[in-house]
Amino acid sequence: MAIPWPLRSVLAGTAGTTTMTLAYATERRLRRSASGPLDYDDSLVPGQIVASIMHLPHVTDREENELALALRWSYGSVFGLWHGILRRRVGEPWASMLFGATLMSATLTLFPLLGRTPPPWRWPPALLATSFGTHIAYVSAVAVVDDGIRRTT
Repeated sequence: MAIPWPLRSVLAGTAGTTTMTLAYATERRLRRSASGPLDYDDSLVPGQIVASIMHLPHVTDREENELALALRWSYGSVFGLWHGILRRRVGEPWASMLFGATLMSATLTLFPLLGRTPPPWRWPPALLATSFGTHIAYVSAVAVVDDGIRRTT
């Protein structure tokens, strides 16, 4: 039975989010001296952005963390649809390259605009490296899982 491409893409997005989460966990184990968030995606900033957009008053750090996790898992899964659309239109490897460019463009612009972080050229090198590395892991997992599911159905 063939799995429709939108469902396949959402499943791939979920796998990408899982991979990104595992990448953060792996980096924490390798960089034991690093304390706190490894990049802005790994911080309370996404939760602060959600709280701000939803006009939620007096949100605690715990609630911001919960909002950030809900955002990561929802948009991370659904963002797989964008990869699926690109894959159908331009094929691989272009789909993954455009997909990754979209994600990094959003990351590098939306955190300063909506999250009031410094501009990317002022981000610490380790933070930038983590951001690029985790997004590369996410994009790679989405592409591999999307292709793997497509081939098995």
